[in-house]
Amino acid sequence: MRLDKFLKLSRIIKRRTLSKEIAEASRVKVNGKVAKPATKIKVGDEIEIEFGRTILKVRVLMLKDHVRKDESNLLYEVIEEVPNPKRFETNEAGDTHV
Repeated sequence: MRLDKFLKLSRIIKRRTLSKEIAEASRVKVNGKVAKPATKIKVGDEIEIEFGRTILKVRVLMLKDHVRKDESNLLYEVIEEVPNPKRFETNEAGDTHV
């Protein structure tokens, strides 16, 4: 299954066009490598998505062509969700700014 389709079906990203744009901007990694929207996803893959303020890491548990909204979270498990260090900058005085 394509990466952009998986992100949409799993409801990690709400629209497929947005998941495609994020992947094209090199903000998605699959198993530690920058991934394109057409990257093939398989069960066991780890996906890392760089959102504005957070980085989300998930592991693919299941692939389905169609899934109901209330079952979409069964497709993956969250490994880690941490603040995005690129989002925060420190000035000369050591103050952190967003």
